[in-house]
Amino acid sequence: QLKFVESGGGLAQPGGSLRLSCAAVGFTLEYHAIGWFRQAPGKEREGVASIMSADGSTHYSDSVKGRFTISRDNAKNTAYLQMNSLKPEDTAVYYCAAAGDMGDSEYTFHNAFEDYENWGPGTQVTVSS
Repeated sequence: QLKFVESGGGLAQPGGSLRLSCAAVGFTLEYHAIGWFRQAPGKEREGVASIMSADGSTHYSDSVKGRFTISRDNAKNTAYLQMNSLKPEDTAVYYCAAAGDMGDSEYTFHNAFEDYENWGPGTQVTVSS
């Protein structure tokens, strides 16, 4: 099963930064596309960013483009989400998911993770002054 342990969340002020980590458990992260997702209270889970396994190409939702950066360190079997210029609307629980590359970073972002089921507890991010 493709599972993760997410960490790095916490309380940040508007305009601040946080770096989230997700460590793969029981599988090799290198061979999978990785996605970061988030779910705010009362809202559906939404995709934030993804990174391909083949070439490291990335895709972001419009709401975080230019502020968040997804990366991966295959040697550490870990993916990261650097979040800058945080806004109160970024407050949510953040999760990782894994899937196979689907040939294009944008298509992978929107379609590859639909069948992912092994959601962990995630890591809480709260942006507030």
